[in-house]
Amino acid sequence: MRPIVKIATPVAAAALLLAACGGTTGGSSDTSSSGAASGGGDCPEGISIGFFGALTGPDANLGVNINNGVKLAVEEHNAESGACQVAVEEYDSQGLPDQATGLATQAVGDENVVGIVGPAFSGESKVADPLFDEAGLVGITPSATNPALSENGWGTFFRVLGNDATQGPAAATYITDTLGKQKVYVVDDATEYGKGLADLVRQDLGAAKVKDNTVQKGQTDFSAVVSDIRGSGADAVFFGGYYAEAGLLLKQMRDAGLTQEQVAFVSDDGAKDQGLVEAAGGPAAEGAILTCPCLPPEEAEGTFAADYEEAYGTAPATYSAEGYDAATILLEGISEGNVTREDLLAYVKSYDAPGVTKQLKFDEKGEPSEISVWAYKVQNGEIVADQEIGS
Repeated sequence: MRPIVKIATPVAAAALLLAACGGTTGGSSDTSSSGAASGGGDCPEGISIGFFGALTGPDANLGVNINNGVKLAVEEHNAESGACQVAVEEYDSQGLPDQATGLATQAVGDENVVGIVGPAFSGESKVADPLFDEAGLVGITPSATNPALSENGWGTFFRVLGNDATQGPAAATYITDTLGKQKVYVVDDATEYGKGLADLVRQDLGAAKVKDNTVQKGQTDFSAVVSDIRGSGADAVFFGGYYAEAGLLLKQMRDAGLTQEQVAFVSDDGAKDQGLVEAAGGPAAEGAILTCPCLPPEEAEGTFAADYEEAYGTAPATYSAEGYDAATILLEGISEGNVTREDLLAYVKSYDAPGVTKQLKFDEKGEPSEISVWAYKVQNGEIVADQEIGS
């Protein structure tokens, strides 16, 4: 694996941060270092990798976390002596599947783009990945966890974290065994991701599931759901979905007097963001549990966490390290002369090297060889690692 190179100047770090936070639809972000060599003859001018995911909209925090990791990897790559200079094309889906077709078509049509980090969410992946597969454009998602994505026969699909077939059972086990809850109310947000994961939790809870409900993306009034939770006698709620709705549901539960001790609140990686704490109003989020098949960023190998904080002025968050790993695989392939889509795809299929989150290697369906699921909790207003589930 290529060595990690720290960003050398505050100017470079500031430029990196501004580029990451100013996401555009199909926009280009130049992360090349002014002092780096332009690369050898095998390096096509304008060669790029894409980031595909939400940079604006209600779920943007998760996409920005990933994009920051991608940009950090590219900045370090471009700073190496003789490196083939790589740009990042940003495809801001806003996390909406109905945006994915146009953006995927745009990416496929740009011959400079040889690989994609993403799509970030499962719903947009379901729409975009068939187009990538048809074009032979490799995509490595750091966050889309619906298990069905790897069952479609797409030869260009890869992901660097475990899917919800591992997260769902782990969440159910944590609720019943670690929290000791036996009457669980399960809610989902009707999205490809949220419903898919909640259905797996329902299945693994078995008799411990007392009732189901479904809400909608963008919903803000959960009073009927809260009333139903109270009437069900549930001692825990599992919410499958994203942080905006999860935070509001949690706030309204606590405002109704359902404390964490009475009715534990458990959600997922899509809700594992500081936006949940903010939406819940701060104190109401205390004690909430979030599961994720992602490594605690502070446990990433090497100097990743310190380099990220130096570049962005904040600690890495959900999927930042996974985004860095996904980008690194593509960048190492380019460094080894795999500068066409066909060659880079073949390189990714055979990849086997340590990343900052794990040993990175894929099976024939594009699933990672190493999988872990962690529980996190809200403590003093921050989301902190609790334990690896099953370890």
